[in-house]
Amino acid sequence: MPETAVAVRELTLGEAVREALAEEMRRDPRVFIMGEDVAEAGTAFKVLGGLVQEFGTDRVLDTPISEAGFTGIGVGAGMTGMRPVVDIMFGDFAGLIMDQMANQAAKIHYMSGGKWKCSMVLRTTLGATRRSAAQHSQSLHAWFCHIPGLKVVMPSTPYDAKGLLKSAIRDDNPVVFYEDKMMYKLKGPVPEDDYTIPLGVADVKRAGDDITIIATSSMVQVALGAAKLLEEHGVSAEVVDPRTLWPLDEKTLIDSARKTSRVIVVDEGYGRYGVTAELAAMIQENAFFDLEAPVKRMGAMHVPIPFSPPLEDATVPTERTVCEAALALCGK
Repeated sequence: MPETAVAVRELTLGEAVREALAEEMRRDPRVFIMGEDVAEAGTAFKVLGGLVQEFGTDRVLDTPISEAGFTGIGVGAGMTGMRPVVDIMFGDFAGLIMDQMANQAAKIHYMSGGKWKCSMVLRTTLGATRRSAAQHSQSLHAWFCHIPGLKVVMPSTPYDAKGLLKSAIRDDNPVVFYEDKMMYKLKGPVPEDDYTIPLGVADVKRAGDDITIIATSSMVQVALGAAKLLEEHGVSAEVVDPRTLWPLDEKTLIDSARKTSRVIVVDEGYGRYGVTAELAAMIQENAFFDLEAPVKRMGAMHVPIPFSPPLEDATVPTERTVCEAALALCGK
């Protein structure tokens, strides 16, 4: 019998996130979402519009402006059998909730000898170039990657966003789910059928032979653009998206590094003590004798993100700067 074709639509990343949440809330009555302006406003980025009309204010809860307070409620709900999705409007506010996430959510399973778990998702944003200035433009995901007990997810396409978010909601562990605020209108194919993407599985977005570009979140799209520019110079770039920074699919990244022998790691977080450093160290430790050049790291410039558009644009990697770095690494 021939296989039935799966219907696929073009959705934006924002639409894919909303669809994942709606489907999981229909599937499991324990799932609810809470945060600032998530109900009537549908978040500051208008991602969750319509959810409160379908599920009501008992399951789509507007909160006071107290990130530590409502994140703590989410931790408690996750510990007592619910599956909360806590919405933190800007990832820059992570400092307000670090005790709840790093000392409570991340540690309760360990400290209870496995008797307690905290099944919650923390949804938040990252990314510069929105002209939101120094306190609303940072990419601070490395903070959560540093904490044992937390999983960290960073989708780069609508397809990945939906499948990874559904897996995150179903996971029994606390998961931090980062969405780049500049990617909500990015369109891509998303199947109509229910599907999930397992956490801890990287994806080769583009096959290549000469150099590997490991990229996260919106930097995947930057890397794909750089790969097209590199084609004009006769360089074949492989683009690999870890999709989850923890758990990390080390094998896929190492295999690609061994295949191409040259690697650039691109992430929008600050370079110093950041994600690029961790991934570069992992590659060097496991594929050192296969490399033809040192691993190159590219991240946000080590300055507060400026409000000035020309200055802000200069602080993060671009297609052109990634292309130039790749050409230098290949001796072109």
